[in-house]
Amino acid sequence: MVSGLRTIEEINEKIIQKKAVVWTVAEVKARVGELGCEAIASQVDVVTTGTFEPMESSGAMINLGHTDPPINIRSCWLDGVAAYAGFGAVDLYLGATQLCETGDGEDFRERGGGHVIEDLVAGLAVPLRAIGQVSDCYPRSSLETTITKDKINQFYLYNPRNLYQNFIVGVNGGDRPLFTYLGPLQPQLGNAVYSNPGAISPLLNDPDLNLVGIGTRIFLGGAIGYVTWEGTQHFPLQKRLENHTPIGPAATLALIGDAKAMNTQWVRGCYFKNYGSSLMLGVGVPLPVLNPEVIRRCAVQDQEVVAPVVDFSIPRRVRPTFGLVTYAQLKSGKITLNGKTIRVAPLASIARSLQVAEELKKWILAGEFTLTEPVAPIPLDRAFLPQERWGGDISLE
Repeated sequence: MVSGLRTIEEINEKIIQKKAVVWTVAEVKARVGELGCEAIASQVDVVTTGTFEPMESSGAMINLGHTDPPINIRSCWLDGVAAYAGFGAVDLYLGATQLCETGDGEDFRERGGGHVIEDLVAGLAVPLRAIGQVSDCYPRSSLETTITKDKINQFYLYNPRNLYQNFIVGVNGGDRPLFTYLGPLQPQLGNAVYSNPGAISPLLNDPDLNLVGIGTRIFLGGAIGYVTWEGTQHFPLQKRLENHTPIGPAATLALIGDAKAMNTQWVRGCYFKNYGSSLMLGVGVPLPVLNPEVIRRCAVQDQEVVAPVVDFSIPRRVRPTFGLVTYAQLKSGKITLNGKTIRVAPLASIARSLQVAEELKKWILAGEFTLTEPVAPIPLDRAFLPQERWGGDISLE
């Protein structure tokens, strides 16, 4: 890193005085060729980044409060979706991908935890059914009620893996349609789907995690959130280009935020046909411009970031690839594989990703959002360990 231009403390003083200069990362990319990194760094205090995409490793912590007589919940369903109850008596964790088990109509199987989280964020009443473990402390054996976010104590998102630093492109070289976490993939390379929004994605603009760490304040679902730890499957040792951006899935972050303050513009349940449910989530990360190197990293363009094209027709942990493509190619709407032109669609909303960055910019300009110093860095030495059977390879049994 080069010598600093300003500190986070100095930036926060300007934010509080409503004198901070804030650009979105899209504005930086659009003007860096004209102005240069040094000039932009000299005048801009904060660069805002954002994404709006499915983040299936997400969920909500809920504390119901005690009933009279008390209950020690051991099985629980929120609108037919099972919530994990292996904590304290009335603590629950509702995972975004947990599927609905019961419901009215034919479409209940296309609902899951992400939809229930959205309903709670929206302030809707959600039916709850629970079975308790009877003891002297907790004599109640069952409970049926409805809850809203105003009738429970804690309701916050705690997401073990969000903000993938790059991801893959999915295709299907087989003979039948496949239904995947990227959505339907048509046979014989009928289509391609990518999930990361490319060069505007938050962690691609801080590829070495110099600015983002444990304790970083962020925009999460329309409310204030924080980075709490490295995310699951965090793999910063992924191979990288000269510009330090990874060539595939790399760093991830665990995030937390008060769901009572969120809104459904940025928290939406979703369903992938014949695969399952998930949660579309808006996440924005502010990058303090401490020196010109910050702008150099933010200047990366879609033609300078790549992702691997992976064939989902091979049902193995390590699937064959068709090589790397740039996000500029992906965003053109088509790529060419084996001499065949293939239509491409994004899973992330590029438009909403840009809106997240704009919304965070407004918060900072209004003096409503200040930056935080990370209390610890995100580890950069994590290997990615596969799961093997004891004593040998995994078979296809």
